Amino acid sequence: MPSVPRPEQATEQSTEQATGQATEQPTEHPTRVRPDDLHAFMTATLRAEGVPDADAQLLSDTLVVAELWGHASHGALRLPWYIERLRSGAMRTVTDVATVTDSGAVVVLDGRDGIGQVITNHAVDLGVERAKAHGVSAIGVRNSGHFGTAAYFTRRAADAGCVAFLATNASAAMAAWGGRTKSIGTNPWSIAAPAGRHGVVVMDLANTAVARGKLYLAKERGTSIPDGWAADAQGHPTTDPAAGIEGLILPMAGPKGYVIAFLMDVLAGVLTGSSFGADVGGPYEPGRRSGAGHLLLTVDVAVMGDPREFSARMETLVDRTRGGEPAGWASEILTPGELEDRNRARHEREGILLAAHTWASLATLAEQTGTTLPPAAQGADTDSTY
Repeated sequence: MPSVPRPEQATEQSTEQATGQATEQPTEHPTRVRPDDLHAFMTATLRAEGVPDADAQLLSDTLVVAELWGHASHGALRLPWYIERLRSGAMRTVTDVATVTDSGAVVVLDGRDGIGQVITNHAVDLGVERAKAHGVSAIGVRNSGHFGTAAYFTRRAADAGCVAFLATNASAAMAAWGGRTKSIGTNPWSIAAPAGRHGVVVMDLANTAVARGKLYLAKERGTSIPDGWAADAQGHPTTDPAAGIEGLILPMAGPKGYVIAFLMDVLAGVLTGSSFGADVGGPYEPGRRSGAGHLLLTVDVAVMGDPREFSARMETLVDRTRGGEPAGWASEILTPGELEDRNRARHEREGILLAAHTWASLATLAEQTGTTLPPAAQGADTDSTY
């Protein structure tokens, strides 16, 4: 079966060659689609590759939700990467999670190179269940894969009345502070907590100046990247996303980002018995198994006190934070996760914009799998989060 165009590959081919469908010609402009239509297309494509329906639905949902939140770097552009990995066997189409050890509040799972989102979703279900039984739980995961946005999973635990911490390691992207050899991943982490009438407060960040997916997204869109995001292979600062992909992603906050990333690898990789450091494979490497590890810590709010009092205290914290005086450059103060909530509401109403290269890749998948591309939706071709 022909390979799917990937961000690293040249795109100097004609529209017909890129899509295989003269009636669905992408242009240099983004294409707007409805979230439900995009989800249905992704699910059908994954099913065509042998992924069970429930797992295909979940993986598609994580990608669509990333788009809704305004994080296109973790959205539809990754579907071709996952498909390539399924086809090569680096990621298994049928996810079969095994239990390595189980001591009640602490469990270690082996994902057996299955789909990272499916494995992590299982870990969240188990983590919440054990936290409700024991007050707190720790779920270690080994031999998993890239799971997309960590906040997708910590939000689920928060919706169940828990405070959750989730860390993962990732393929090497940055150098140790003082070095120039790519040896440490972005190793993102997320914390989420229920917040009463405010829903959920949540943070999700990589320990680099930016998630590596942002560089791939800039490359797909043909745009430069800001100063301070990346360095080229010689260690020189660059605004060229392609050079940054081949070179180094810079740590956030200088050495602080480096040491946090290092310790997240200890938690997610070394402690769980999974791969770590440069041994972890990335989702954009079609033939290399991932070996990613995750650590999920979950605390049942009720074990600390009355959940109603917790909600009231969280509401007070959010209200006081939002009620502060804005700086001269800001019109308002937002709390963690609020921007994503706003973006989601707007994109559910207006639709999702897909970059031209992403649309071409999806068109190729449609031709290869016999699925139907989602119809283009009406709307302006600009978006502040595009």
